[in-house]
Amino acid sequence: MDNIVILDCGSQYTQLIARRVREMKVHSEILPWDATIEQIMSRTPTGLIVSGGPRSVLEPDSPRLAEGFFDLRLPILGICYGMQLAALQYGGTVRRSAAREYGRATLVVTDGKCPFFAGVPERSRVWMSHGDDVEKVPAGFVPTAVSEDGVVAGMRTPDDHITAVQFHPEVSHTEKGAELLGNFLFKICGCKGDWDLGDWAEKMKDEIRATVGEDKVICGLSGGVDSSVAAALTAAAIGDRLQCIFVNNGLLRAGEAEEVLASYRQMKLNVAYVDASEKFVKGLAGVIDPEKKRKIIGETFIRIFEEEARKIKGARWLLQGTLYPDVIESGQRKGAAVIKSHHNVGGLPKDMNLSLLEPLRELFKDEGRAVGRLLGVPENIVRRHPFPGPGLAVRCLGDITREKLEILRAADKIYLEEINKAGLYDEIWQAFAVLLPVYAVGVMGDERTYARVCALRAITSRDGMTAEWYRMPHEVLARASTRICNEVRGVNRVVYDVTSKPPATVEWE
Repeated sequence: MDNIVILDCGSQYTQLIARRVREMKVHSEILPWDATIEQIMSRTPTGLIVSGGPRSVLEPDSPRLAEGFFDLRLPILGICYGMQLAALQYGGTVRRSAAREYGRATLVVTDGKCPFFAGVPERSRVWMSHGDDVEKVPAGFVPTAVSEDGVVAGMRTPDDHITAVQFHPEVSHTEKGAELLGNFLFKICGCKGDWDLGDWAEKMKDEIRATVGEDKVICGLSGGVDSSVAAALTAAAIGDRLQCIFVNNGLLRAGEAEEVLASYRQMKLNVAYVDASEKFVKGLAGVIDPEKKRKIIGETFIRIFEEEARKIKGARWLLQGTLYPDVIESGQRKGAAVIKSHHNVGGLPKDMNLSLLEPLRELFKDEGRAVGRLLGVPENIVRRHPFPGPGLAVRCLGDITREKLEILRAADKIYLEEINKAGLYDEIWQAFAVLLPVYAVGVMGDERTYARVCALRAITSRDGMTAEWYRMPHEVLARASTRICNEVRGVNRVVYDVTSKPPATVEWE
């Protein structure tokens, strides 16, 4: 199997590189920038990519690759910071840019024989994000492209051992980015493009059987895509030795617990249902701070899960739907901060002696969905929009009460109904209602009202790392707004969130 190893120098786009490669049916994986030559070669790479990064190569403590990296006789693609590293390694000159380039720029290809630019127009739009640039190309390298103002934007060795570009081909704003990465994979690395998720799933079943042996496995199901697919895959491997636990925390959407349980019965999963909604809602009474909410929810879940798990004799493994972005974002890459702690089982007591089983840890979200479809996971789960672990607690701003949760559920249900009626659900990464801790004056009938404000949010994204607010048709918003104000007692005003990520996050809390 071909494998592209990506050295992560801290770029916000590193995961995007890996995804773009996999979209072309070539396996890819990410290693930290300080991986040793032995670690890199143990992955049997077909080619190597060095990502961009936020640091300047001119800083003395900025990331440097392992000694001998550029001597490896494998095709290497350097992107942005990776290009500057290659230039320094071979005696070129890197300087602080006179004018930093961030955003769209025009690329001019100057080397018509460069296989990386094969089939690409002489001029095209690309995405730049750099404060340094290569002033002088190293001896023995050929300049391949420049930006419109003459700054070197690409270079290569005549044997194509090293290809380097100053822009980001992995970003969708680069017009011919997919073609360029395809040229590196297929023309330069000689990849076959035969990586298949069906084959991966069969191999993972074998791996689960070999790992677990005759032991039992327990899984905390959330109703979301990740845990459901992980459970379906593991059940296909070991059958009823998988015991699932579904905890209703009282923070689910309208009808969600019943719908999810019906789907799990359809999947023939062995599921114990625990209604702990009263415990969760009581524990959140009077709590306003979102991080405190998360902590309370996490600790409550752990206590309940531990109590249920101890009833299962012979359980030695804890199944989680961890995905590849979770592995990367949880601090397992060099210099990365822990972005979010897991809300559910991350803090299970050590005396439970459970080993983690994470069969999806090599997959991205869209790949997890694809595996779910291969395994027959119902579409209502596979298509489900991402839902935060703390549930409606972080969409109900301020303190949590049953009354406010019911208002939010009703508004959210109407909003999603209108989106589904318009056939827009699958175009949107995430859509939901938020109940604000704000009151507004209104008029309903002949009476003055003073009621709550509900915000509607919808975003598009490929991976959740960045997101654009969705340009919802006005007629859909109008129907949702009218219905919410008419049908949901306690709301008299509806607003639409038109903020992208960044500067905002997807959720309000």
